[in-house]
Amino acid sequence: MKLKHNIYFKIGIIVILVLLLMIPTALVKSVINERQFLKESTIQEVSSKWGDAQTLAGPFISIPYNKIVKEYSQAEQKYKTVVYREWIHFLPEQLTINGNIDPEKRSRRIYEVVVYNSEFEISGFFKSLDLKSFDIPIEQIQFDKATFNIGISDLKGIEKQIELDWNDQKAFFNSGTSSNDIVVSGISVPIKLAFDDSTDYQFNFKLSLKGSQSINFTPVGKTSDVHLSSNWPTPSFVGNFLPDDRSINEQGFTADWNILHLNRNYPQAWIGNAFRLDDSEFGTSLLLPVDNYQRAYRVAKYAILFLVLTFTVFFFVEVMNHVFIHPMQYLLVGIALVIFYSLLLSISEHIVFNWSYIISTVLTLGLITAYTYAILKSKKLALLIFSILLLLYLFIFTIIQLEDYALLIGSIGMFIILAIVMYYSRTIDWYQIKLGDHKTN
Repeated sequence: MKLKHNIYFKIGIIVILVLLLMIPTALVKSVINERQFLKESTIQEVSSKWGDAQTLAGPFISIPYNKIVKEYSQAEQKYKTVVYREWIHFLPEQLTINGNIDPEKRSRRIYEVVVYNSEFEISGFFKSLDLKSFDIPIEQIQFDKATFNIGISDLKGIEKQIELDWNDQKAFFNSGTSSNDIVVSGISVPIKLAFDDSTDYQFNFKLSLKGSQSINFTPVGKTSDVHLSSNWPTPSFVGNFLPDDRSINEQGFTADWNILHLNRNYPQAWIGNAFRLDDSEFGTSLLLPVDNYQRAYRVAKYAILFLVLTFTVFFFVEVMNHVFIHPMQYLLVGIALVIFYSLLLSISEHIVFNWSYIISTVLTLGLITAYTYAILKSKKLALLIFSILLLLYLFIFTIIQLEDYALLIGSIGMFIILAIVMYYSRTIDWYQIKLGDHKTN
């Protein structure tokens, strides 16, 4: 028996071709990752000039005090009195944030970036400061250096001067916070505090802030109420707390959070950097429609399925119709299948992903069907291969639309495909069969 008629030799060649074609498929996946990285770099570039994703942490009061300790000096062989400055931090009893986010799309190269302008009205009050619980002598507490602080992750997003209304007294914020115990970036303003522990402090200020992609908050109030509204129709609520109430439609969204101090893992007052606020962040992310790169990568993960099933179809055409298809013709068909992913990636950067998939599928199927007809000289076989590949592409398209049920549908689909292959190959005598020997091209 000639080697080209040997069915086991042909199966071995097909396996080798599949493995070889996985190399350019891996390169396509690498290109997808590179393009996604370029997109993220572009987003970062735009965000760095406009304003990054913003996080509002606070407000909180910081009061410095002198901590006097005795330390032993090895050089002087005696104890010395050393004075350190530390900070007492107080969180508000009630915090109310009302905000409106006005997003817009900015284009850079072929990519879109979501940036926003936002307006916030922030109010609340601090209950009388309980200094007795810290057991600090009152004369060591520097009330005249107390500050009102709010953390803002990217200060270049501030658009207007910010004026604090503190117990009906007006003051303007300065850049920077009095200490880095709680936040590393923010603004602050000196405030007046009473020496007694019976005064409550009301505050109110407005904040105009630019940012991109997302906005987050920290629930520093003993009771924190946050209300957001926007005309953005596709928000994603992120962080440690989901809204208690929300409404999303084509005109935008509204969301309300009500969070108690019992829901987070830090108290209303502490000394130094014993606690941080970032573990309790929550907010919203302004999502663009589904990322084309993620969907293209998901399709590319099924490359081996495309190759194996397509080559299996061609192999069964050979076996059941006594024709011969040269390994080079297998290779050319495989290359066409791989180019499908490159077409899908490049087209999806410019138009909607579903249309990109349809166009890439039409081009690939048209090429393979025409080539099949050319080498087999049979409309019936060419139509058969077209139909099978069309079903396969529709199957993969369905899977990528159903994120939650993708594994279930994929598993059922693979089981059905295997069952069909087993059914149509049940009568083949694999020991006696040999491939056709007439030329097909």
